[in-house]
Amino acid sequence: MTEKKPTDVQHQQDKSLLNIKTGNQTVDKSIDRVSTLATRFKANHAVAHFIRAGERFNDRLGSQFGAAITYFSFLSLIPILMVSFAAVGFVLASNQDLLTELINKIVNNISDPTLASTLKNTVNTAVQQRTTVGLTGLLIALYSGISWMGNLREAIRAQSRDVWERNEQDKEKVWFKYTRDFISLTGLVVALIVTLSLTSVAGAAQASIVRALGLEGIEWLRPAMTLIALSISILANYLLFLWIFWILPRHKPRKKALFRGTLLAAIGFEVIKFIMTLTLPKLASSPSGAAFGSVLGLMAFFYFFARLTLFCAAWIATAKYADDKPIESATIKH
Repeated sequence: MTEKKPTDVQHQQDKSLLNIKTGNQTVDKSIDRVSTLATRFKANHAVAHFIRAGERFNDRLGSQFGAAITYFSFLSLIPILMVSFAAVGFVLASNQDLLTELINKIVNNISDPTLASTLKNTVNTAVQQRTTVGLTGLLIALYSGISWMGNLREAIRAQSRDVWERNEQDKEKVWFKYTRDFISLTGLVVALIVTLSLTSVAGAAQASIVRALGLEGIEWLRPAMTLIALSISILANYLLFLWIFWILPRHKPRKKALFRGTLLAAIGFEVIKFIMTLTLPKLASSPSGAAFGSVLGLMAFFYFFARLTLFCAAWIATAKYADDKPIESATIKH
């Protein structure tokens, strides 16, 4: 009989993580025991997968790409605000009293008089010049949105490629790149509209059904309704991230890795939203937070979203399932 060779996992389990000797027998045994447990914990397939994903995320500058996505996300808000102000101007142009009341209510919520006056003048100017501001903001929003999509795509591809360096297939013509990013941006907007509509419509229908049946007074329905709303929100997140991880990478995503990685991203995104809803009101309660809390909160939200997206892209790329086949229809040839 031939003797079986031990596997790598067995080697890792037998070998202690720490080789420290203090001379004290009791301490040395405790160190060996903890080291052995840590080694076996790292040898677990799920834990090893997270370690591989974390190493790829760090090696391929996931934090730096996340910061870049945050910057471009925040920068893209400026033209969106311009278009929003112009839209308000067009809608309320026939009712100047209502417009003035709306502007004053917005400005009165800011404690700093200088900042409030500046914002009021800015809004008034934007409304008065709504046509110019709207067209300019729309063009800038289109350009910044396409650039944002291109940066997000490159960041995800950096995590998804088999090798860190870009190959010849990644070199594209400028016109093709912008056309593709425009189509991807349009698809992302549609996906956002669908997911947000799903969440809002389902929540409204849920509340209407409860009121119609006269079940508001039943206490046990509250946690059940909360769980249903949470499930719907996670489903909406899942659809959004499924589109991102399926369409943006160049490689062929594998079914099991894609679906599990998307679920991980959907749950993580829901956790981020929950934490933000808890921290933002507390942040806005302080004097400094009233002026800058929303800005800081928005930047933190973008940053955590970017890091979560890139980490899950690395998680999908480093998944190792023997029976996992690629999704042929997800391949996009350029």
